[in-house]
Amino acid sequence: MPDAVIFDMDGVLLDTERVWDVVREDLTRETGGVWHAEAQRDMMGMSSQEWPVYMTERLGVPMSPPAILETVSRELITRYRHELPLLPGADTAVRRLADRWPLGLASSSPLSVITAALELAGIDGCFRAVVSSEEVGLGKPAPDVYLEAASRIGVSAERCWAVEDSTNGIRSALAAGMRVVVVPNPDYPPHPDAVGEAHLIVTAVAGLSPDLLEE
Repeated sequence: MPDAVIFDMDGVLLDTERVWDVVREDLTRETGGVWHAEAQRDMMGMSSQEWPVYMTERLGVPMSPPAILETVSRELITRYRHELPLLPGADTAVRRLADRWPLGLASSSPLSVITAALELAGIDGCFRAVVSSEEVGLGKPAPDVYLEAASRIGVSAERCWAVEDSTNGIRSALAAGMRVVVVPNPDYPPHPDAVGEAHLIVTAVAGLSPDLLEE
């Protein structure tokens, strides 16, 4: 039986990968940078210290990384307030698991974006620890953000389930020593090699339950 469950956010609780894609592509093109087809996949899992640098150096966005981060974060929060892309049943699944175990959240989103999203979804009170990869050394696939979330909850990483959807996220949680349940994102499917290392696969986050994880 696990001691805690730690969720990723983007692609697991919120269908936001497309939103991130649009916002960063729009900023790149509007400022004269050059967007390419692999940019979104390259940035998935990067911390909010890393992807703004990528946009400056690899996409040619003529802004400082802090300015890029502020601009993208502000636009994301505006869009979430207009229409939060909460995945069906995600809030119910979170509450169901929070009744059984302490929950954490380990996300690559900026902390301001995480906070706004959880509040808008009405589930901010369900998480004992919320960690953005901007608060740790390296983004996913490094294990830092998951290890920090487990530490803040006060449990061993090896006694946690992680809920992930992306290749880098799966590898991050595995590197932390956690058991991993994958909720594959059909628009941005994780690499089969990463999925093959996971312990459990569910087709939708709404299907998560304490009984399933205990079995």
